[in-house]
Amino acid sequence: MTKWVKFDSKSKHGIAVCNFKVERVGFLKLFIGDVVLIYEEGDEWYRGQLSKDKTKKGIFPKKFVHLKEIGIKKTGSLDLSGRITTLELPLIQEITTVLREWHNIWKQLFVERRHELMSVQDMMQELIDQRRKIMSRKLTAEELRDIQQKIATKIDLGNALLGLDLVVRDELGSVLDPDVTSTIQLFRQHEEASERIKSEQELGIKDTQREKIDKTKDELTSMNWPQTFNIYVMLRNFVCRIGEDADLLMSLYDAKLGKFISENYVVKWGKEGVPKDIDNLNNFKVVFTDLGIKDRQREKVFLVIQVVRVGVMDPNDVNDKKQTKCLRRPFGVAATEITDILQGLKEVNEDMQQFIPFQQPSGEEFMESLIKKVVSAKEINHKGQGLWVSLKIMMGDLKQAREEHPHLVTMATAVSRKMGFPEVIMPGDVRNDIYVTIKQGEFTRGSKTADKNVEVTVLVCNKQGEPLKDVISYGCGNDMTNEYRSLVFYHEDKPKWFETIKIAISTEEEFKGLHLKFLFKHRSSSESKDRSERPFAMSFIKLLNQKNGTTLNDTDHNLLVYKIEKKDDKQAPYLDLPCTRDDLEEQGIHKDSKVPLFSGPFTLSQRDSFQINTFVCSTKLTHNVDILGLLKWQELLNELDPSALRLHLEKLMHVDGEEIVKFLQDLLDSLFRILIENTISDTYDSQVFECLVHIIGLISDRKYHQFRPVLDAYITDTFSFPSAYQKLTTLLREYVDRATEVNQKYLVKAMKSLEYLFKFIVKSRSLFNLLEEGKGKVAFEQTMKHLLHAISGMMLHTSDNTLLAQGSALKYMCSAIKDIAQVFDLVELSRLMVEFINNVPKERLTKQKLKCIDDLVHSDLFKYPECRRILLSMILSHTKSLMEEKKEELEDCILVLSDIMDVMYSKDF
Repeated sequence: MTKWVKFDSKSKHGIAVCNFKVERVGFLKLFIGDVVLIYEEGDEWYRGQLSKDKTKKGIFPKKFVHLKEIGIKKTGSLDLSGRITTLELPLIQEITTVLREWHNIWKQLFVERRHELMSVQDMMQELIDQRRKIMSRKLTAEELRDIQQKIATKIDLGNALLGLDLVVRDELGSVLDPDVTSTIQLFRQHEEASERIKSEQELGIKDTQREKIDKTKDELTSMNWPQTFNIYVMLRNFVCRIGEDADLLMSLYDAKLGKFISENYVVKWGKEGVPKDIDNLNNFKVVFTDLGIKDRQREKVFLVIQVVRVGVMDPNDVNDKKQTKCLRRPFGVAATEITDILQGLKEVNEDMQQFIPFQQPSGEEFMESLIKKVVSAKEINHKGQGLWVSLKIMMGDLKQAREEHPHLVTMATAVSRKMGFPEVIMPGDVRNDIYVTIKQGEFTRGSKTADKNVEVTVLVCNKQGEPLKDVISYGCGNDMTNEYRSLVFYHEDKPKWFETIKIAISTEEEFKGLHLKFLFKHRSSSESKDRSERPFAMSFIKLLNQKNGTTLNDTDHNLLVYKIEKKDDKQAPYLDLPCTRDDLEEQGIHKDSKVPLFSGPFTLSQRDSFQINTFVCSTKLTHNVDILGLLKWQELLNELDPSALRLHLEKLMHVDGEEIVKFLQDLLDSLFRILIENTISDTYDSQVFECLVHIIGLISDRKYHQFRPVLDAYITDTFSFPSAYQKLTTLLREYVDRATEVNQKYLVKAMKSLEYLFKFIVKSRSLFNLLEEGKGKVAFEQTMKHLLHAISGMMLHTSDNTLLAQGSALKYMCSAIKDIAQVFDLVELSRLMVEFINNVPKERLTKQKLKCIDDLVHSDLFKYPECRRILLSMILSHTKSLMEEKKEELEDCILVLSDIMDVMYSKDF
């Protein structure tokens, strides 16, 4: 017998999800969508009543209803009881309400046979699908924001199509509450929504596919994606008959440029056809990180998996036991295009599995040519061989990916970095990597009767020729090693490897005197013969330029190949020999010269050649001499060479912006250290100040605007110069006081940099307060007052020479208020801002003045009544006179007054 239990707290509510048609006494008949009030439950049954008709009571099956969390919403102070509403996301509630309203209209459209019927039906189906996605609770915060905007657009278009009222929303698509939103704001949002819907209707956009039609690269850039994103890949399975151990090398490949853009992710696969580490069978996960807008704009991007067999030279040889083991041999390539995924045109998630067909080489084919063949092939005869993977796009940087997807990106998940910098380099992201690609070579037979099976061994050695330990990586997911051994091609005199490894050195100091050493060895198929083989030749290249301390250029290097005549070369003096063809020519030795070049056991082989490519990805090492000079400014001063430092400071203004932002933190540290260095007095002050202004201006430029958070993070977390404010305030005032004398280019740049100059001043003073416990507070306030008064005084000039500087001051002064307010009296600051505006001559920069006034309305000062009283009288005086005298400024004046009404409506006032 069923035991009935009353709910402990209040009754529950449910929605009927299926019809329950029973005519017997004691049962409650239900139709889909009925809301029921439940107050008792049994094993499989509920007892309750209909919400809309409380006289109808009875029992009904639990499976026929879906329980809902219910709350009471009061519509006003006089509404004592309120109305019942579900405790769901406002977006879900809106979709539900819209669907109910549209459904009734849809039925009427069907009866009247109206042409809008199918359009409304498609829209309703899409809203249902989107609602289901949200209810699954699998969306990240970023994905939820995106889907909310799409739904809002869809609802607005549908309402317009059906002639319903327009719903006023904010920028994120949320419905605005008229009780907490000003009339001005409601009007503006209503106007924007009307224009948006009108333009979309004119374009004939009817469904979400509009985002996928005729999408140009510029449109892709404007998508609602962050600056950086990641690709998550999980290897599900690898189906292939190899018979030996194998390395799977997974990476991203740009087919248009014909080069890899990410590090390898290495998975060790066993000869039994399962992973060597069987415990990781369902845990082969990697995140390809540091990707940005430029990567989304690539024309053809592939996920490429190279399969390297690790075993004997020829697995079909019957004398397998006598063969040399552990040779790395090319076995095949698998590739799938992911361009649409990167560009957001194709949706993927971690639950979807994708098959990537596998292609083996024909004979002794190079991996490079096989990759090009696979990515250009329309179909691959894979014979059922291939890999199963799952992919997912993750927004933001790696930290955000870990926070939003903790079940996918764990500490055990491998991270494959881009072979290059992300578009935003945050402070603390220290890299000191050199990517080396072993490209190709040409080797004579020598005493051999056939072409050699050449294996390249890469070592990183110090000045003494000793190899460094654990500094070489050929892919994430694998431990660092002392050396790297290349693929071996059978009887090939012109091998093409195109294998990339990473040299990771922890500090800049360790790079001094280091060089890469390449040993070439013939690998015999026979194990007994292979034991007696020794390296027959070597090449080397130094990591740093000995003349100026810069790193290797990011380019191809044609290395000289030296034959090794003796077995023992550990203490061989080869470092004095030229290492590249360019070095040889610099020494005046022609490449075809018959004069032997040798040192100890090493003799130059004119007929052999070897080519590598290097790419430096470092926040400590640079190719640029001027940046290097600034980073090592102390060494220049110790060498008593002040003119060299002055030259480096001067040339910094002409260095490419890409290089400056790469070393932003270290450059700023160097500039501030030079600025506050007591021993060099004020010799370099003006130049350092101009360099600071140049860097701030560079970050403010639209091209590098994504680095603003980097500069903000530097000021907040890294900046540590308590006395810098004294020099900065003095230098800024000097430039302002000499407004008619100094180079206007630098004065304009200084005015454009006011926000960050004051950020540095305020941060420096705050650090000084912590150290000295508020010492010099009055003197600092006087200095700040004089500085602000000087900027106000600059606005009095009427010459054309100062026009640009004055316009820049009006545009950027208000952006500094938030920081100045931390260390300066707010009322006094308000008076100085009034003086600043009033000093602008009547017929000069009128539009800029009104824009500055509008910025003041939106500043922190306007929130405080005592400041607002001071500012309002000035604002109203200017707007009144302009509205009376200059009709062309009427619209701008009305905008200012409207903003005042809008801002003061806020509950903060």
